[in-house]
Amino acid sequence: MIYRRLGHTRLEVSVLSLGTMTWGHQNTEQDAHRQLDSAVAAGVNLIDTAELYPTPSRADTWTTTERYLGNWLAKSKQRDRLVLASKITGPARDPDGQLHIRGGLSHHDRRNIVAALDGSLKRLQTDYLDLYQLHWPDRSTNIFGARDYPYTDDDPDSTAIEESLSILGDQVKAGKIRHIGVSNETPWGVARFLHHSKTSGLPRIVSIQNPYNLLNRLYENGLSEFSHRDSLSLLAYSPLAFGTLTGKYLHGKRPEGARLSSVYRGFNRYGSPGAEESAASYVELAQRHGITPAQLALAFVISQPFVASAITGQTTLAQLEENLGALDVRLDEQLVTEIQALHRRIPNPAA
Repeated sequence: MIYRRLGHTRLEVSVLSLGTMTWGHQNTEQDAHRQLDSAVAAGVNLIDTAELYPTPSRADTWTTTERYLGNWLAKSKQRDRLVLASKITGPARDPDGQLHIRGGLSHHDRRNIVAALDGSLKRLQTDYLDLYQLHWPDRSTNIFGARDYPYTDDDPDSTAIEESLSILGDQVKAGKIRHIGVSNETPWGVARFLHHSKTSGLPRIVSIQNPYNLLNRLYENGLSEFSHRDSLSLLAYSPLAFGTLTGKYLHGKRPEGARLSSVYRGFNRYGSPGAEESAASYVELAQRHGITPAQLALAFVISQPFVASAITGQTTLAQLEENLGALDVRLDEQLVTEIQALHRRIPNPAA
């Protein structure tokens, strides 16, 4: 395993980390514990979860993922070996969405942050988190693949970034959190978090968990400079573009048990004609170089200097083993040249 420093902290995280958002829908608790056993044995030390999980979030299953993980932590006695990360949900933009999570209005204010954090700690059966993240911004902005900026006024109940950061700082002082991160954040948002940390003496964010993969390299435009100059690590989610970069969904295929065949029917972020054409090209490139498409996609992500870890989500141990094989893939000059040529031909078809 390869380890990298998380932001400006002393924490070293594995370049491949274990994502958990399928646990409770596509994976049983036994499946989840087997994944944890195998991943940790292979050197994975960063485990990422959220109060929202499993996704898509439902009233009858939300928080299941954290409970599965908490039971494993209690049984395995390996908490101190791990970097444990979770997230507080943001407010639902759909008035009827996520009503099961604090009425759907999970603003990043004191009431919600304290309730969410204490709930996660209880379910995870631990008294602290190494990393606590805001799952998405409280304000209205581009998230989850939205291309057009919403020129709308924020909800009057939205919490200002400085206030949220101050509340999180109180949780750090209380010993409940070691470090703070953001997720699905924009360059403007990151700049404001860093500004308030500097001017108000508040804790500094150490990471950003955003999508980054061969079909969506938007992070390179703006946010990567924060990583470079302000030691803000990217925890890259969807490094396989929801499985699209494995090739299993090409030509309309929907394998039994896969996410887009079951819990995410109709999800189309990575299903545009341009994304499919691009994915097919990367699959062919990987096969021509004698590696699996998943390993090519992961090797590309973890080769980037701004990435601390790629968060892999898998439903089977075979997929986990294949993903771990990306650690042995070296992108030579010729392969990098071909990747860049494909990117220039169809840039960011799923940004």
